[in-house]
Amino acid sequence: MGGVVGRGDSPRHTSPASKLERKMVEAMQQRAQKGTSVKSFNSVIMKFPKIDESLRNCRTIFQQFDEDSNGEIDQRELKHCFQKLDISFTDEEIKDLFQACDIYEHMGMKFNEFIVFLCLVYLLNDPLVSEARKRMGLGSLEPTFETLVDSFVFLDKNKDGYVSKNEMIQAINETIGGERSSGRIGMKRFEEMDWDKNGTVTFKEFLFAFTRWVGIDDNEDDDDEEAV
Repeated sequence: MGGVVGRGDSPRHTSPASKLERKMVEAMQQRAQKGTSVKSFNSVIMKFPKIDESLRNCRTIFQQFDEDSNGEIDQRELKHCFQKLDISFTDEEIKDLFQACDIYEHMGMKFNEFIVFLCLVYLLNDPLVSEARKRMGLGSLEPTFETLVDSFVFLDKNKDGYVSKNEMIQAINETIGGERSSGRIGMKRFEEMDWDKNGTVTFKEFLFAFTRWVGIDDNEDDDDEEAV
């Protein structure tokens, strides 16, 4: 598994919890009450190739949102998409969603950021968002999104909606049988997730790390270079 931060890029430090982030935490806390089918972090790693293939199928949806075909979805395009879907999001809600996923502050969501956006849409699961999911044709992607949610629930041992350093180390310990290197590996994985360095990992941060772990970001860079 590689590093999280893209080539030449540094993610912005997140601001204090927004209304959207609080919604995400509450949704994850509610989801945690159902438990998780994940037994070890290694079982998640074994699913990386299948998850990678599934997430790449989001590209068709991404291209539908990217009206000017410049490889990014800006806030205007996101708003237009919601209008086409007849979803009544306020300008503030659209802005919150956009800013949450535009982690590099490019003023446009790249493909890996769009994947995070789709998974957050899946997690929120209120009536408006559920209808949007159906209209976007995300039914085939829901098992993959559920695996990502399930994996986060597995890591979030105390079910507070965040993953701490100790929880990550515990998950790695369970995977590799308490070997001496487990603490170091757990720390490395946690640092890859904790982009704002505040000692806790949100589901959004976990998703961005996950896209890197399965190779989405690295391969997208390679695809761009080949297209030149």
